[in-house]
Amino acid sequence: MLTKKISSVVNRCMKYSFHKIFLTKMAKSSFEYVKNFEQDDALLPNTWIVVRLDGKCFHKFSDDHNFEKPNDIRALRLMNYAAFSVLKDFNEICIAFGQSDEYSFILKKNSTLYKRRAAKLLTTINSKFSSSYVFYWAKFFGKEPMQYPPAFDGRIVLYPSNENLIDYLKWRQADVHINNLYNTTFWTLILRGQLNPVEAEKRLCGTVSADKNEILFKEFNINYNNEPEIFKRGTILLRQIVSEDTSDKSVAAVVDIHDDMLKAKFWQRHCDLLEPRSKKLLSYDGPITDMIREQIQIKENTI
Repeated sequence: MLTKKISSVVNRCMKYSFHKIFLTKMAKSSFEYVKNFEQDDALLPNTWIVVRLDGKCFHKFSDDHNFEKPNDIRALRLMNYAAFSVLKDFNEICIAFGQSDEYSFILKKNSTLYKRRAAKLLTTINSKFSSSYVFYWAKFFGKEPMQYPPAFDGRIVLYPSNENLIDYLKWRQADVHINNLYNTTFWTLILRGQLNPVEAEKRLCGTVSADKNEILFKEFNINYNNEPEIFKRGTILLRQIVSEDTSDKSVAAVVDIHDDMLKAKFWQRHCDLLEPRSKKLLSYDGPITDMIREQIQIKENTI
């Protein structure tokens, strides 16, 4: 009886082994040589990886979806939430920065995510961001229907030093100020100054920042310095420790802030961001935004 059982087990093992060998041989077909045409796109090691996404034809998209001018807070919050969705999935993104219709995601220098394959990183982050933008549209735009899906192009840029990365983020935030000051003045001349777009553009031709500030203040009693920080500086997303209002508990959360990255004190406070192996999280001392409150509530419900 025992001999028959052993024989049965041996036969089953032999059949399984033969089946496995047969499938392995079948998988390595004569067509497999086409894989040799795939390019190795592994990114240079020990460099900061910046994935920047940018809306395609968003001037038209914003017009077709009735975005408020010069800034639509709904659209900016949707961009931030789509970026937040990306950070939830990718822990190796240490900081993200967004403005208007663009977002930059920075991966640590020592990141090995997807073996640093450029196409894999770019397509996965872009698809997650784009699909989240569509998925959460109603959360911010309510009954305003999406007429057609948006598109975002993307690129990857590598920066070898901390200084290069800091200058990149300063460049993007300086771009916010330049564009927003122009757009605020341009649309104020149209909406309140009764100029048409051609006349407003002609009026601003050759002006510098001081001229635009003067137009806003003297003609429309608008102090540009009092504009919301999200409009003037864009949004920074990073991870910090947030203390709950109703208890002594603290949670790690992605926070949305609008600090000035052009000043040295920001980088002095957040110096750990530049340390690839650092896992230290600062304590958050800002207001509890909707994004932060949502994370706190989710973690409370899971306890």
